[in-house]
Amino acid sequence: MDRVGIAFVGTGFIADYHLAGLNAVPRADVRMVVGRDAAKAAAVAARFGIPESNTDFAATLERRDIHAVVIATPDDMHEEMAALAAAAGKAILLQKPMAADSAACRRIIAAAKVAKIDLQISFMHRYFEEFRMAKELVATGAIGDVTSLRIRNATPGPDWADWFFKKSRVAGGVVLQLGVHGIDLLLQMGGAVAQVSATAAILRPERTLADGRRVKVENPDSAWAVYSLANGTAASHEMSMIEAKGCDRFRFEIYGTKGTIWLRSELGPLAVSRSGRPGWEMPEVPMLPFGKRQHQAWIDGIVGAASPERTAQDALDGILIAEAIGRSSVSGGARVAVEAT
Repeated sequence: MDRVGIAFVGTGFIADYHLAGLNAVPRADVRMVVGRDAAKAAAVAARFGIPESNTDFAATLERRDIHAVVIATPDDMHEEMAALAAAAGKAILLQKPMAADSAACRRIIAAAKVAKIDLQISFMHRYFEEFRMAKELVATGAIGDVTSLRIRNATPGPDWADWFFKKSRVAGGVVLQLGVHGIDLLLQMGGAVAQVSATAAILRPERTLADGRRVKVENPDSAWAVYSLANGTAASHEMSMIEAKGCDRFRFEIYGTKGTIWLRSELGPLAVSRSGRPGWEMPEVPMLPFGKRQHQAWIDGIVGAASPERTAQDALDGILIAEAIGRSSVSGGARVAVEAT
């Protein structure tokens, strides 16, 4: 396959990230934008020079020139749309969170396996250059043995749609909307999580959207978790959708026996402190087109230029951690085991 014909499904905030990233990948050919609102779909297509748009997902799946789909719709639509795409034989890049619960995740994975199609879940942060550099520093022993990790995911919260705050549509609140990003980085850097103690709360019961509508918040907008990793490392995780400033997508601190690494802190994208060396080192972080590395990896896996990644399994592991956070929170912060896969 010389070029991969792609249909992009969704017209929300995340569309710009995916479409800009795909435009930077030579073998990616986005041929269609699909959305519930015809005018919005046409506007997104025009903005990125995509030749077609429509509102008919089923008809799009019937097209032989569409080999893959990016599903970037509200969370409660993921399972049904992924199942339809898999049955149609299309490779899938599914926006995080994979689904509302682990049972739905397993059904999506099973559908992809039966159809023998490539299934990937979008975790953009693991592809950021500074995270990849930090992971290499840890792997080569630059800061010794890792003893603890600290992650922050904090934003003012989405003000462009009301579905983020409805329990029927986003059951996990801040944990599924923001926390899964940090959980994915934790799994990539530290490995499996064995136990968690957590608390979650609704600290802003009502929100005003950008269009002036006032909505009731039905899901936790704030959460705090302490993880015990299978390898003995400790980690803490702060999640918030009510911080006026928040952080720059994430803040990640890695502490080792011989040094420290800070990501996306006041010291810049990457800062390293090593025992026996004065001050902080701030290595230069290369700047690729935003989203290119992630979408290049996806396309390479489809065309056989590289092995497909295991993001679907990682996503299931992350949802199992999110479910453990929920169980701990309703139990008053009790330490609970994370289900293994």
